Amino acid sequence: MKANKKMFVRGLFCLMFLMATTALYAQMTDQVLLNDYHIDPKKKGDLAIELDATLFFKNNEFDGKFLKGYSLPGLWLQPKLVYNPLSNLKLEVGGHAIIYRGAYKYPNYAYNDIVLWKGSQYQKGAHIVPFVRAQVELGDFNIVLGNIYGGQNHALIDPLYNAELNLTADPEAGVQILYDRSRFHLDLWLNWESFIFAKDTHQEAFTLGLTTKTLLNAPTSKWHFYLPVQVVGQHRGGEDLVDNDRPVSTLINGAIGIGTTRTFNRKWLKAIHFEADALGYYQQSGDLWPFNKGFGGYVRSTVELREDFLINAGYFVCKDFISLFGSPYFGAVSMTDDELTFDKSQTLSLTAEYYRTFAKHYGLGAKLEVYHSMPGHLRYADGRREKGNSSTNFTIGIYLRVNPSFLLKKFGKHAE
Repeated sequence: MKANKKMFVRGLFCLMFLMATTALYAQMTDQVLLNDYHIDPKKKGDLAIELDATLFFKNNEFDGKFLKGYSLPGLWLQPKLVYNPLSNLKLEVGGHAIIYRGAYKYPNYAYNDIVLWKGSQYQKGAHIVPFVRAQVELGDFNIVLGNIYGGQNHALIDPLYNAELNLTADPEAGVQILYDRSRFHLDLWLNWESFIFAKDTHQEAFTLGLTTKTLLNAPTSKWHFYLPVQVVGQHRGGEDLVDNDRPVSTLINGAIGIGTTRTFNRKWLKAIHFEADALGYYQQSGDLWPFNKGFGGYVRSTVELREDFLINAGYFVCKDFISLFGSPYFGAVSMTDDELTFDKSQTLSLTAEYYRTFAKHYGLGAKLEVYHSMPGHLRYADGRREKGNSSTNFTIGIYLRVNPSFLLKKFGKHAE
């Protein structure tokens, strides 16, 4: 009880300190990585070639018990043919390639979890997968089949999703339902990550996710309030595995919160956001992770100094919480030692992001992230416990996204 009280007081002090110094934090928007999923009815009949590419250099200076440091110099490239046969129907076909500077051999699949999934097939020169999307807009609904609008578009909070996956993971593919009203947004998706055939030696895996945002009053008000709900679950299994050293498992993350935004009409202050979230983790089956359940708390806020410049800060605390897709700094397990977990770990974060649009299809982004981790007590698998040391780590990245479209032909007649 004393330890819980001490942790609460420390957390409250950290929160008050952050607010007093106006080092405000929120989930990074990473605008350079967002995609507009609305179909433009004016493009009815258009057949075009579209090139979507992001060049990036990201340096993670990590040193501590949570995660080892590494760099990501490279790009992803997505050329595709886009056809709008109807005003509410869009078809896309092409490919998606990941290229890292200095690399010449790439595993075929599982770019979100290579360590745990086995595969002996490799590609040379680049990692390439097909890209196929069919999208229909029905009033307030958008239904997407094939490659969905994933990654940053799900708007998951930082403890549930690491924005770096926008650079390193394969495009999500499956089915997605998007629903938009003036005060309500829903994103429901199924991402089928690993399909298995008979006698395959890797696991079947898919992720089911749901995010909603309910506005409690008009977003045009100077003060407006909203309620976010987010759930992400992953299932790994398969009935015909030759290699049975990985049991069937189902893992779930969830978050529910309340947030507010105060808008301003000033040159160097556009808005201030604040949000508080309660998080949960549950291992419904399997023993992939050392804990079957855990929980956490996350407070975050953002200062929009301009439309293209954000300063953020936040505080995270947890007990036996494990994030499926988030950074290890938002959790209770070590990525450097399989036998190590953390008791009541806490993380302070400070982030600055800049994004500039040069034209409709060209954007430059830069992002600095600082993590101050306080792991609490270190717990080893053999029963040892010792007090952990706090550490400060940072990551810096720069991104250039180009997304030009070249009209090949505009068809005049359509079968409605």
